[in-house]
This record gives sequence, structure tokens and C-alpha cells, in this order.
Amino acid sequence: MRWTWIDRFTAFESRKAATAVKCLSLAEDHFADHFPGFPVMPAPLILEGLAQTGGILVGEANGFRENVVLAKMSAKFRREAYPGEQLTYTATLVDLGATGGRVSGTVTSGDDVVAEADILFAHVGPDQLPPGVTDSKFVFTGELQTLLKTAEAVAVTPAATAG
Repeated sequence: MRWTWIDRFTAFESRKAATAVKCLSLAEDHFADHFPGFPVMPAPLILEGLAQTGGILVGEANGFRENVVLAKMSAKFRREAYPGEQLTYTATLVDLGATGGRVSGTVTSGDDVVAEADILFAHVGPDQLPPGVTDSKFVFTGELQTLLKTAEAVAVTPAATAG
């Protein structure tokens, strides 16, 4: 994974649902060109954040034993997302099988729905990986698993629930 489009997980229920957030900052490079004088988060990057949230949910459901890749997505956008907003990605596991999984997701900013999507993930074998990729768990190495481990640690730490 080259870019991570979520900042942290705020909730994670194995084999059921995951919630993550992304704080949008004007300092992010894509806002400079999309669009000059009217910065908005590019729609594909919004969907990538939702896909990363759902992909971790699907991958974790199988103990990260399978390579999970985005296979198909159907999305509807309700409005743009702007610098200064916090996007909340919610992914719910709809189906999980030997060939992959399907999640239903929403992206919100406060009470506003920014986008909704149905995402299909496929399990692929080592022979189906992109050329030059040798790590059998190429999607789940690095930052995304670290974000999930941080969320799990916070969820089980008594101090996290103390008021």
C-alpha cells in the first residue's frame, strides 16, 4: 500500500463493521490542484479511504491469510468534501466467502452523507499478484495493520474508557 487515506480506526468489530476517520487538511498536496481556488477532496481518494476501511475488515475476518484486492465498486456521491472537514468511513461486512467479500459503506462529514458505496473484494493467489510484488500479504503490510492494532489497543485499554 503506497498511500493511506485513513487517519485512524474509531471502531472495529471483527467480521461485522469498521469505522475510520480522515481529517482533511489544506496542506495535503491534492488540494492544490483539485481545484485551484476551490479545493475539494478528489472523489477517487474518498472512495479509496472507504475501500481501505472495508478491505481491512475483509482481510481481518480471515486472519489476513488471504490477499484481498478491490474487485468492483458501485458508488453514489451526495456532495463534495472540503479541507477542514473530518470524513467518517463506515464499512459493514455484507458477505464473506472463499472468493472474497462484500461491504456496504458510507462516508459522512458530521451529519451529512458525502458518499455511499457497495464494494466487492476478491481473494487472489500469489500467481495473481501484480508483477514485481513478492510479498504474499502486500495489501496488509505496514500502515493499515498498524492503524488497526492501535485501534484494538485503545479498545481494550481501561484508561480509554475512563471519563
